[in-house]
Amino acid sequence: MDLNGPEQQVAPVAGGARRGGSGVPGGRRKQRVSMADVAKLAGVSSQTVSRVSNGHTGVIGSTREQVLAAMRELGYRPNSAARALRYGRFNTIGVILFSLSSTGSSRTVEAIATHAAAEGYAITLIPIDVATQDNVLGAFTRMGELAVDAVIVIMEIHLLDTATVQLPPGVHVVVVDSDAGDRYGVVDTDQADGARGAVRHLLELGHRTVWHVSGPGSSYAAQRRAQAWRTVLEAAGRPVPVPLDGDWSAESGYTAGLRLAEEPDCTAVFAANDQMALGLLRAFHERGRSVPADISVVGFDDTPDAAFFIPPLTTVHQDFAEVGRRCVEGVLRQIRTGDDSRPGTDLVPARLVVRDSTAPPRTT
Repeated sequence: MDLNGPEQQVAPVAGGARRGGSGVPGGRRKQRVSMADVAKLAGVSSQTVSRVSNGHTGVIGSTREQVLAAMRELGYRPNSAARALRYGRFNTIGVILFSLSSTGSSRTVEAIATHAAAEGYAITLIPIDVATQDNVLGAFTRMGELAVDAVIVIMEIHLLDTATVQLPPGVHVVVVDSDAGDRYGVVDTDQADGARGAVRHLLELGHRTVWHVSGPGSSYAAQRRAQAWRTVLEAAGRPVPVPLDGDWSAESGYTAGLRLAEEPDCTAVFAANDQMALGLLRAFHERGRSVPADISVVGFDDTPDAAFFIPPLTTVHQDFAEVGRRCVEGVLRQIRTGDDSRPGTDLVPARLVVRDSTAPPRTT
């Protein structure tokens, strides 16, 4: 018997199964359904099946449905590896990030995944515990092994503007939330404009000044928000209180709130995110400081829960869905044109959402 020759036909056995079929323990696996099998059942050419499988336009609707029905009936699954080798694409976008715990990072990843799927792409996620040059390069090496077409880097901490972290040349890449627009394509919320709107809102209500609970010093977004807060106060000739350090958590906002509740001159606070604002609300409640009658509070992010705080929180809305869309659009443009990342920063507008946590200060 020639072991290298074509597989011999086997006769049916009891129960209608074939020896070697998937229903016989120890037998050979069922032969994979081929494109030719789908074409034969659908009554079309293999080329038409290929075009439908790869999402190409130019196939009339009725034919497309006929091919898809044949695929479903036969259980046909396109060979993505073979398709990638043929067309030079894997239909996968890598996402490298340094934290999934923050609202911004998690919602940005969700938006990227949603918009990538709408374009027929999957995402491969690689988190990095410590953002060092070796870890970043290691993540890109892993992305190469996992066969991705491009990479989106979510840099929540302020690193890409230093000499310690450089992205490999020739990689299709878009960076989120980083001051690296002089070297890479960057997509970000307009952090500074959002913070300016929050502080101006409080000043326009009649507050003499605005206190600030900042995010961690390593965060680029926190730095931008804090700088904008300071700039607005200085431009208006108002006192600039010493900011209180937070770490994005409600607990850190609560700790800051206990201190601010003892400041008789504190009538307005801008928190760098909604979670810290939530901590402020609890601390003020425990200390008998009414919001907004005694102290007005503004957050940043407009998380889904912000409208259900007590009182509902005035906050800066970030359009994470638009950030994700622009990230995917940016890397797909590079993939389709063959261009590398073009330097520049694409800012997504932020807007103030006014609710019940802000009001004019008490008159004395």
